[in-house]
Amino acid sequence: MALDMNPDFKGRDFLSIHDYTREEVAYILQFALQLKKMQKTGQPHQVLAGKTLGMIFQKPSTRTRVSFEVGMYQLGGYPLFLSPNDMQIGRGETIKDTALTLSRYLDGIMIRTYSHDEVLELAEHASIPVINGLTDLLHPCQVMGDMMTILEYKGTLQGIKLAFIGDGNNMAHSLLYGGAKTGMDVVIACPKGYEPEERIVKSAQQDALETGARLWVVEDPREAIENADVVYTDVWASMGQEKEAAEKEKHFARYQVNQRMLDLAKPDAIVMHCLPAKRGREITDEVMDGPNSVVFDEAENRRHIQKAIMALVMQ
Repeated sequence: MALDMNPDFKGRDFLSIHDYTREEVAYILQFALQLKKMQKTGQPHQVLAGKTLGMIFQKPSTRTRVSFEVGMYQLGGYPLFLSPNDMQIGRGETIKDTALTLSRYLDGIMIRTYSHDEVLELAEHASIPVINGLTDLLHPCQVMGDMMTILEYKGTLQGIKLAFIGDGNNMAHSLLYGGAKTGMDVVIACPKGYEPEERIVKSAQQDALETGARLWVVEDPREAIENADVVYTDVWASMGQEKEAAEKEKHFARYQVNQRMLDLAKPDAIVMHCLPAKRGREITDEVMDGPNSVVFDEAENRRHIQKAIMALVMQ
């Protein structure tokens, strides 16, 4: 199976799904499916042989670190883990100087951090591709993997209804962008005061004019989940919000994805969670371990979609 590596992606950053056209998003998804098939059938695809990805982690990680590290290895490259405890950026070196230095050593940078502005600054000064592994604003690689999973189960994204039940966080933001670029309808259900950022909603709705996707925000989770093809949830308190967890639980109690809630969706609806999950809070064991759950297929696809992104931008 020959790999068609579109040269138009070479050298580009992957910071937000919003930055890519609908055709480019579709291409990445199909490329990831091809890479997955090759990996599953034992076909070599070491298209990044001799290249090195630096992975900066300001936030702890299970899925992001392992999926990027294994993915880079399978592409024939070398993944280099960079902890802030081991770098001068953790001791006051500027992001600009870090970007300029790493650009002399590496072929690409993946960063998982808090501030999205830091990622934008890193990308501005780096002469090599920068991949957003997560910020407090966006989680684009996760959503690309999510859409790959939906595509596998539903055969299409156009016209699929995805209901996200929970906090209007980085996942909600990236799902809105993902839906906008693929024609997938996305409804976010969250308590008042926890809505997605209005600027993200507006820019996603502008993107959606091209694909016909419907994007909206509601307060009632039951309204959102009715007749949904995909039911999605996430932790109520994201990393770094631990002090707010107890207060958030009061507001989010009726937003738990349990069997009663799931029964409002289509019978063949799939259940998704970006993980890690707080079982018994935003999702019950019954649902997460039930027949509708594709949570661990979704987790696996992080590796395949990120391989596609790395291969294309670092070629």
